[in-house]
Amino acid sequence: MTQKGSAKAQAWPLFDALVADAVLRDVNPWVAGGPAPSYAPDFDTLTKLLAVPLALDAASQSGVPALAIDVWVAYELRRAGLDPDAVWPRAQSPRVVDRDVLKFIRSMPVKDQQPLLDRLPKSGGVASASANILGKNYLKQVDVLMTSWQTGPELLISTKRMDSSFGKNAANRVEESYGDAKNLALRHPLAALGFMFGIRSTAYTSERAQFDWLTDLLVKLGREEDAYDACSLLVPEYDAAAPADDPGPDDVILDPDDVELDADDVEANDEAALFDLAEFGTEPEPAARKLPTLPRVTLRHDLVPDELSPARFFEVMLRVLLDNSTVAHHKRARELRSNPRLVSGS
Repeated sequence: MTQKGSAKAQAWPLFDALVADAVLRDVNPWVAGGPAPSYAPDFDTLTKLLAVPLALDAASQSGVPALAIDVWVAYELRRAGLDPDAVWPRAQSPRVVDRDVLKFIRSMPVKDQQPLLDRLPKSGGVASASANILGKNYLKQVDVLMTSWQTGPELLISTKRMDSSFGKNAANRVEESYGDAKNLALRHPLAALGFMFGIRSTAYTSERAQFDWLTDLLVKLGREEDAYDACSLLVPEYDAAAPADDPGPDDVILDPDDVELDADDVEANDEAALFDLAEFGTEPEPAARKLPTLPRVTLRHDLVPDELSPARFFEVMLRVLLDNSTVAHHKRARELRSNPRLVSGS
């Protein structure tokens, strides 16, 4: 088991338990008020997810700190009424598998379903721990997306996270994001394309010029007509030590060989092996898992411009998605947006 795979295998059950126990999981995220409904993200669940890598002392290189954001974004898309099986990473293992494959498995006799699900991580590309999408010029691992065989990619979201070494790595992250946007937008012009960046609050206090520069670039990046439809900024604040920094660049361009052999399959197998420890090979109920004491994480909303707010981000992404599809698609998402909930004082 690789160090990277091991860290993610430890993190996934914790992420799953937090999402399953989220108070707002089944609450309509659209809130009435003003000329149009507004989106109300579940920030309480986000802060808990962001605390998991700190509790596990997971290094940036493990992918777990960034994965916390991915899990939250996918959770919000499911809250908004999108097909849980079409939103990747899924809330259950395997994290990446076409929904039609799952429909086929569910059509089988009950006794055959679990054995088939257990075989998916070893099926040679049918299921994996991450999604590789072909852009105009190269394959790109996309962090959160919604897709199916019939529609192709309809929503593509890239995420980045920085907890230290802001001056050294911020420019590289923004440069990568520009390339990713062009690569994906040129091949999938109708897909809703978004970028979410998480940066620790110490960047504001210790490297203010770098923080302001990065924020300004994110705003401008979200205004490009042929790039991202929306960008968002998260600024977590916590007292624990930051995850150990990975001095190497993020994997942006995938080699052709990665199409045939997905290295992340190892992680999927690690996760499956962890669940095999449960009785009869089934995953324990989230409430039965013992969550570690999580460090306290808060969000500095005051440092985020309105144009980069997560609420606006989900509003724009969902609007583009629904505008670029027919009324026969995403019925649940349309219903939730058309019937926003009332809150106290509305």
